[in-house]
Amino acid sequence: MSRFTYLSIIIPVFNEEENIRLLHQRIQQCLYGYKWSYEIIYVDDGSTDTTFSELQQLAVHDPHVCAVQLSRNFGQTIAINAGIDHSTGNILVFMDGDLQNDPQDIPRLLTKLNEGYDVVSGWRKQRKDALLSRKIPSWLANRLIARVTGIHIHDYGCSLKAYRREVFQHFRLYGEMHRLLPAYAALYGARIAELEVVHHPRRFGNSKYGIARTVRVVLDLLRLKFQSSFATKPVYGLGIPGLLWLLLGCLFLLFVPGRKPLLRYNGISRSPFLSNAVICFGFGNTFIFMGLLAELIMRIYYESQGKLTYVVKNLVSPSQRMLEGDEIGEASLDKLSAWDNLATDMQDVKTMLVEQEL
Repeated sequence: MSRFTYLSIIIPVFNEEENIRLLHQRIQQCLYGYKWSYEIIYVDDGSTDTTFSELQQLAVHDPHVCAVQLSRNFGQTIAINAGIDHSTGNILVFMDGDLQNDPQDIPRLLTKLNEGYDVVSGWRKQRKDALLSRKIPSWLANRLIARVTGIHIHDYGCSLKAYRREVFQHFRLYGEMHRLLPAYAALYGARIAELEVVHHPRRFGNSKYGIARTVRVVLDLLRLKFQSSFATKPVYGLGIPGLLWLLLGCLFLLFVPGRKPLLRYNGISRSPFLSNAVICFGFGNTFIFMGLLAELIMRIYYESQGKLTYVVKNLVSPSQRMLEGDEIGEASLDKLSAWDNLATDMQDVKTMLVEQEL
């Protein structure tokens, strides 16, 4: 594999010993005839069968293969992150190792990506999975994600996706972010497209996913929504609810002096309005102070690492044109200097020939 390649195919696998060789053959058939430089990164996410032994044999016989074995099962997101760290391609394609994604769709994804997009997501329109346990929960999750994020993709759960490498320069992968990668990419201005892809039924092994993951999507969405709306202004995300709690406490407090006409309580200490007001004031102050603390943490996060709160796509300025002009001028001076040196050398040669004749 060369130091810099055009295409990196990253495949996280877990207990897929029966699928590895057949998957690799299909990928080789798909890429045969193309002049791309490519590499195939297999990430063994702590398999307990002979998956890594199969990968070792592939790496011995195919110079395009890189096999990465993690020390334990970290999850699909972390396995993808490990594949990115060990890849060199300008274009990254992710796919599952269970033979359900079709490698023949990879050239179609790259063609779509070259139309000016940064992310191309696969859409399993004719999905070959169980209706109740897979299709319906996935449909509900996709609708919810699209509604919350504003990125309308039919199939967030499809692993077959193509990315430009620079997309991952702006964020790291944690937890189970792989489901929401297009939404995270959109936060930094990535252009996203969707393409119908082929989906095959599983032939070997068992699915590693269940209906329980639909519940985790809700928590992932809450984190994404907070990050997209309040990553650089967390005091608003926590301070506004705090102010609402304080307002509610003030409303409860207004009822305390009129307790006797309303409810005929004998003392202020027995009034539920006073206790509710105290509770609301406590919640309000807690939210506001948490927002201020989050604001300080956010500033430390960005300033200590020199991170920018924006992403520059293109830059056109007079200083840039002057710099380009200086580079052109320096190149011209270098060429003139080279011609002067050549002329001087020719003159020296002529002088030596004249002296020899004399």
